[in-house]
Amino acid sequence: QVQFVESGGGLVQPGGSLRLSCAASASIFSIYAMGWYRQAPGKQRELVAVIFSGGGTNYADSVKGRFTISRDNAKNTVYLQMNSLKLEDTAVYYCNTGPPKYYWGQGTQVTVSS
Repeated sequence: QVQFVESGGGLVQPGGSLRLSCAASASIFSIYAMGWYRQAPGKQRELVAVIFSGGGTNYADSVKGRFTISRDNAKNTVYLQMNSLKLEDTAVYYCNTGPPKYYWGQGTQVTVSS
């Protein structure tokens, strides 16, 4: 069972930036795509960014041009650089494979507020 530990969330003003990190307990990036997901209060969890095993990326329309997903295979870590944050980006952010195959981690809270 692979475990994920997310970090880097916090409180930021609209227009600000944050960088999230997700450490995986095993080397799976060469096998599986990795995704960043988020869940806002009262809403279903959604996929916002994915990086494929070959390195290609894809983004939800709502974050395209503002978020960038990347990974460090040597560190078993996936990142999400979030720029130009909006109020509607407020959510708990999680990582998992794409589609999700393992238990969810605790997530990291991102709150965008003025």
